[in-house]
Amino acid sequence: MNDDPPLARRDEIASRLAEGNAVVAAALALEFAVSEDAIRRDLRALAAEGRCRRVYGGALPITPASAPMAARMDLARERKAALARAAVPLIEPGELLFLDSGSTNLALVDLLPEDADLAVATNSIDIAAAVLRRPDLQLIMIGGAVDAAVGGSVDAKAVQSVAQLNIDRCFIGSCAISPKEGISVFGFADALFKRAVLEASAHSVVLALNDKFGTRAAHRVATLKGIACLIVEQDMPRTERAALSKAGVSLLRAEAPAQA
Repeated sequence: MNDDPPLARRDEIASRLAEGNAVVAAALALEFAVSEDAIRRDLRALAAEGRCRRVYGGALPITPASAPMAARMDLARERKAALARAAVPLIEPGELLFLDSGSTNLALVDLLPEDADLAVATNSIDIAAAVLRRPDLQLIMIGGAVDAAVGGSVDAKAVQSVAQLNIDRCFIGSCAISPKEGISVFGFADALFKRAVLEASAHSVVLALNDKFGTRAAHRVATLKGIACLIVEQDMPRTERAALSKAGVSLLRAEAPAQA
C-alpha cells in the first residue's frame, strides 16, 4: 500500500468537493487503494487551503453556511441587519439573552435597545467583543475550547456552563433549515451545545438567511415546532414560507434590507 499522497489524488478529491459533494475518508481509501491516514493527510491539506471543512470521517465542501465564522462576518451585512431589526421588538426589558455564535446574531448586538437593562450571554468571541463595546450591556462569556469553524466554544465545559443559566430568550444559529428536518448544523458538538441552550431558554429565535434553506447538515438541533419564532428574509418565496408555517413554526418576515 502506497501512503504517499500524490497531487493527482488530492486534486481529484478537491474537484469533488468543489462540485459540492461531501467525501468520506474510508470510501476514498478503498477507491484509491491507500490508507485512511493518507486520505486524512489530503483532507488536512485541503482544509488548510480553505477548500473544504473537515468533519468526523471525511470532509464537507465549503458553502456560505459551512464557511468559518471569520469568513462569514462580512457577507450579506445588510440582509443580516434586516433580520436583526425584525428581532428587536421581541426583546423585553431586563431579559437575559443568549446570542449563539453566528454572523447573523452578531448583527443584533448593535441594534439592542439602550436603557433596557439587558444581559447578554454568548459562546462567541466576536459577539463578546461587540458586547464589550456596549457599556449598557452586561456580558456573560461562556468559555471552553474554541472551535474555529463555529467561532466559539461548544465543548462539554460550555454545555455545562450554559445549563446553569436561566435564559429568557436565545438566538440560536443554524447551518440548515427545512420544514421536515428542522434546524440542523454541521458539527456534532455544536448540535449538543445548541440543544443545551434551548433547554435552558424560555423563548427561542432563529434568524435565517435564504441560503440556509438550500443547505443540508447532518446533526439536528430541533424541529421547527421546538423554535418559538423563525425570522426569514423579506424576499423568501411565498411557497417556502407556507411550507414552514405548515410545519408549526411561528414565522416573522423581515423588512427589505437597507441596500438590496
